Amino acid sequence: MTDLKQAEKVVQAVHLRALFTTFLTISLCGVGGGAGIVWARRLVVENRRWVTEGEFTDIISLFQFMPGPNIIGISVCVGAKMRGAIGAIAALCGFLVIPWTVGLSLGLLYLQYANLIALRNILGGIATSAAGLLIATGVRLLKPHHHRPASLLFAALAFSLITFGKLPLAAVLVSLVPPSILVAGIENARAR
Repeated sequence: MTDLKQAEKVVQAVHLRALFTTFLTISLCGVGGGAGIVWARRLVVENRRWVTEGEFTDIISLFQFMPGPNIIGISVCVGAKMRGAIGAIAALCGFLVIPWTVGLSLGLLYLQYANLIALRNILGGIATSAAGLLIATGVRLLKPHHHRPASLLFAALAFSLITFGKLPLAAVLVSLVPPSILVAGIENARAR
């Protein structure tokens, strides 16, 4: 059996329910923005093996550059890869149904009880944990590029410009993406 036929068989084997529930799980476990990327990587790359580490890194790279939440792009890309447009819709709906419901409910409660110190402490602890998860995922996203010093240099530059230079993400992207593409092109040309 050819690789193409095998890939088609795997794609057809993924049920829409599996896409929906996987991204539903990601949305339930991924509290606080960036944590969803951690869970998406764990479930989509490690557990389900729907995309490779390199494909996941490419998806993240693409959606880091685009406006909006990265996890929405991840759900659409993975769903589309597995089952086409209907898969993208299933994955997206799975990701969005609970956060919309819970987010609206918690937002209304927060507005009612925002002055409570205990609530502020809880939210501060959750934010700290989410930051740690984001850092761990960032390190994992760099792993496929460990053999490319230029990639590590651009990652360090982006981190430094945002963290220490206090530059906005858009400015860092506009300034670093063109030279990083040029360097990657040169590296690929030398490799041939």
